Amino acid sequence: MSTEKRNALGKGLSALLNDSPSVNANKHTYANPNSQLAELDSLGSVNEIKINEIEVNPFQPRTEFDEQALADLSASIKLQGLIQPITVRRVSPHAYQLISGERRLRASKMAGLTQIPAYVRTANDQQMLEMALIENIQRENLNAIEVALSFQRMIDECSLKQEELGDRVSKNRSTVTNYLRLLKLPPTIQASLRDGGITMGHAKALLAVEDPAAQLYIHQQIIKNELSVRKVEEMVREIQKAPVKKEGKQPETLSYQLQKVEDDLASKFSTRVKLKVSSQGNGSIEIPFLSEDDLGRILEMLDW
Repeated sequence: MSTEKRNALGKGLSALLNDSPSVNANKHTYANPNSQLAELDSLGSVNEIKINEIEVNPFQPRTEFDEQALADLSASIKLQGLIQPITVRRVSPHAYQLISGERRLRASKMAGLTQIPAYVRTANDQQMLEMALIENIQRENLNAIEVALSFQRMIDECSLKQEELGDRVSKNRSTVTNYLRLLKLPPTIQASLRDGGITMGHAKALLAVEDPAAQLYIHQQIIKNELSVRKVEEMVREIQKAPVKKEGKQPETLSYQLQKVEDDLASKFSTRVKLKVSSQGNGSIEIPFLSEDDLGRILEMLDW
């Protein structure tokens, strides 16, 4: 592979790496033994590293790993070895920290390997986080909510603007924005998208609805009736045509405890619930519904 092609590979991980292919693969240069390592062994090359010398990445954004997929990968590693090296940074002469490849590391342990091929890199903590997030985002099987959460972490923890984030992950700003907007959906809908109950297309259609109660109702209909994205878009258009009720006098501000009750009731009924409490302590509970079917659902939950 030519240098030109190699340089073109990477607005992602390679843009963050400080090593160079020109570094001597056998170089062993350290600073004062009590200070940080000045350079790493075999920087830029593939090294065989003892698995028990590698600690997991504390910045790993992914916490769940499919056990069956790990078992399948482990079986493949037993037969063919690990084809794609992991990436680590060296923190002491006999200790490494994983940057990317935790799934491969876990599967290698399951396969009984004692050593694993690895690229050795230099990276500070922010670069570690960025590389872990970017490597995570580039996975083909990552769901939309995981991508959105990784984007948000890069913005919050790496102090990146959306344009800079887009450059890091080779995506345009509108794509980044669309993913981040998913985090504005109610938690129930986010969980459904994460678990495959609805698609990204369904979620984008729901984002066109401002009222969380309406979003939750449409989401329930998607699950119950296996609605297509086109059908959901039609429902959204119908809701948008409905007249908006004007608010009258603003209700009293709720205490933290009453806000918690309101939130818990909204989760229970999958619709926005309003507590109206006067300064005298009396008030009412308002549970809106979007159709006769929705009313029937709420009454059934109330054992009516």
